[in-house]
Amino acid sequence: MARPPRLSTQAIESGLVKLPDWSLDGDAIVRHFQFSSFVVAWAFMSKVALLAEKMDHHPDWRNVYNRVDVSLSTHDAGGITEMDMQMAMAIDGLL
Repeated sequence: MARPPRLSTQAIESGLVKLPDWSLDGDAIVRHFQFSSFVVAWAFMSKVALLAEKMDHHPDWRNVYNRVDVSLSTHDAGGITEMDMQMAMAIDGLL
């Protein structure tokens, strides 16, 4: 499957307007989540994992107790693509 092209800075900024809890960090968009417990954080990660498999697009992430840090970038494109924006919207939809 061909990956979409890397987005321009203007397209990224425009996309982030629709994703107010996400921010630009180098060649990725990132969001930090905090939950009431480790179990709730892990349940969220399980939902994201199923979503990632369905979308065939997998986040870079880190979990420490009740916190989950998610970073989205399309490595094949060397930066942020429409896939990352769609994944961020889908992740937000899980909340």
